[in-house]
Amino acid sequence: MRVVIAGGHGKIALVLERQLAQRGDEPVALVRNPDHAEDVRAAGAEPVVVDLESIGAVELAEHLRGADAVVFAAGAGPNSTAERKRTVDRDAALLLADAAGKAGVRRYLLVSAMGAAEAPSQDEDDSVWGEYLRAKRDAEQGVSGRGDLDATVLRPGRLTDDPATGRVTLAESRVGHEEVTREDTAATLVALLDAPGTAGRTLELINGTVPLTTAVDELG
Repeated sequence: MRVVIAGGHGKIALVLERQLAQRGDEPVALVRNPDHAEDVRAAGAEPVVVDLESIGAVELAEHLRGADAVVFAAGAGPNSTAERKRTVDRDAALLLADAAGKAGVRRYLLVSAMGAAEAPSQDEDDSVWGEYLRAKRDAEQGVSGRGDLDATVLRPGRLTDDPATGRVTLAESRVGHEEVTREDTAATLVALLDAPGTAGRTLELINGTVPLTTAVDELG
């Protein structure tokens, strides 16, 4: 499976690339900084240098041709401005959807955030955090509403760098805001790539007691 990952140098993305490569898939990492190319190669991915804040959908689509799936794992980062929450967390996710549609790549996984469904209005909360949640909400709605994509939204809980547990709580209902490891989050993304029946669903993820493969199988 050839999987193109936007935000290819992010913490979840690097783990995802390693897991995909270890099982024989072909991860492709979209990175903005050419200095990050060696890191993604070390993770087993093919680096492609693109700036998602300046590239157009037609040009980006050329980098997606031949892919079986795309994963949006990009983010503006914790110290970024409200404006970059909009241009990266929202606009780049929608751009990737446009490009995937043009390239004929239907499978799309969006890494979102807990709280996106309850994003406050700007009048209620004009902070950078409020803008981040609104950006994620808008990205979810824009990606999930497309008829040319088989999209799954994943909202992980508080991310940690602890070792994988292999056990999770994964459901469409509210699962709380507890922690989940990046290793388990990446493994869930891999499992969702193999579960096309999850298309059209928004899932929340934290560490729990159910084996990951069982949790995905139980989604139907």
